[in-house]
Amino acid sequence: MLSFSTANVWLKSPAAVFTANNEDAKGGVVIRGNTIIELVASGQTPKTSIDHYVDCSNLVMTPGLINTHHHFYQTLTRCVPGALNKPLFPWLTFLYQVWKNLDPEMLYTATQLAGLELMLSGTTTVADHHYVFPKGLENGIDIQVEALKVLGCRATLTRGSMSLGQSQGGLPPDSVIQTEDLILADSQRLIDTFHDRSDEAMIQIALAPCSPFSVSKTLMQDTAQLAAKNDVRLHTHLAETENENTFCLKKYGMRPLDYLESCDWLHERTWLAHGIHFNPAEIKRLGAAKVGIAHCPSSNMLLASGICPTVALEQAGCNIGLAVDGSASNDCSNMIQEVRQSLLQQRLRYGAEVITAERVLSYATKGSAAVLGRHTIGQIKVGYQADFAFFSTNELRFSGVGDPIAALVTCGAHQVSKLMVGGQWLIEDDKHNQILQDQIHQKHQQLAKILQSKVP
Repeated sequence: MLSFSTANVWLKSPAAVFTANNEDAKGGVVIRGNTIIELVASGQTPKTSIDHYVDCSNLVMTPGLINTHHHFYQTLTRCVPGALNKPLFPWLTFLYQVWKNLDPEMLYTATQLAGLELMLSGTTTVADHHYVFPKGLENGIDIQVEALKVLGCRATLTRGSMSLGQSQGGLPPDSVIQTEDLILADSQRLIDTFHDRSDEAMIQIALAPCSPFSVSKTLMQDTAQLAAKNDVRLHTHLAETENENTFCLKKYGMRPLDYLESCDWLHERTWLAHGIHFNPAEIKRLGAAKVGIAHCPSSNMLLASGICPTVALEQAGCNIGLAVDGSASNDCSNMIQEVRQSLLQQRLRYGAEVITAERVLSYATKGSAAVLGRHTIGQIKVGYQADFAFFSTNELRFSGVGDPIAALVTCGAHQVSKLMVGGQWLIEDDKHNQILQDQIHQKHQQLAKILQSKVP
């Protein structure tokens, strides 16, 4: 793996560059170490003295894609027959009976496979929401940190939680929930141990009750206070289905957003997964509070949940990021394909003139960075981290294209040729430099069969 720690390196003359900010970098980008130090305009050469260059003339360059919501462990339960063709609540009820059997080896392997799948599709920063902690998996987030260190991508790992099991009217079995004191203590431990506040951070921690109705109101409030004390972000699922609105009205006498606000969550450190079923007044409130939204188009279509009102939320003041969501509700962890899915789904709501390839690519880069509170990734800009995805258009699907940026989205790019994170080449010639993909795949398949054999 080639490192550019002290050299000035010119990533020279890509076939096209999407910067996410309209700056001219058609002549390429100069990096030193992990940082972008110069953008080279079209037809120009660098003003900086150059030690090395990399010919990128046959590649389309974008900022590294940023996934804002996932459940890595769910890669072990893709297309499980008993969960197929079900809406969210019945789907969850069935799969919780499988997920309660997760063990440390399964989580480690699922994290590596999901992370690698994302990286091969152009992702340099991943976010995972892990909230299933059966006996023996109490240190699940520690396991994920170790798994991702080998991959070399950046990550926001959210310490999920569930404290209301079936015996208390919740969906999950009691064997996967935890006491609230334990959840809060472990949340603080993880922040103290792993959360990096620097611009070049590889691991950050956020706090993430699974949903407002899988924990008590006390835990929602205490989690918000803990996040404020430590200046970390908050995350949860919200407004994914109409059934959720009905449930909250019945249980709490208010809609989900009102309940969220009553728990002190309505502010700019919060981001929400899905965010579909908001009314116009709620959208206005979300925008005023600068709440972020993880837009999950494939999952929302697969579970027939609905269409996120991205443009309305964005116009109100929300940051919109893109996410593949859990593999069991998407059955794919491919970010560049998710960009295309967003384009197609959102055009149904807002039209072709409004939803462009550039807009949905911005959701996956600049927007996602803002959602995660990361200020030096998601754009190709001087001073930002050297995180890039390079896609080859030397495939049948791209033959005859006029606009290479639009082609990545509409023609269906699916895998990077090269991927750089913090100035390090991690993927070259379509393969990860440090990971034996076939070994991970084989082990993951074996563990998935073991887990799925426990289907009730």
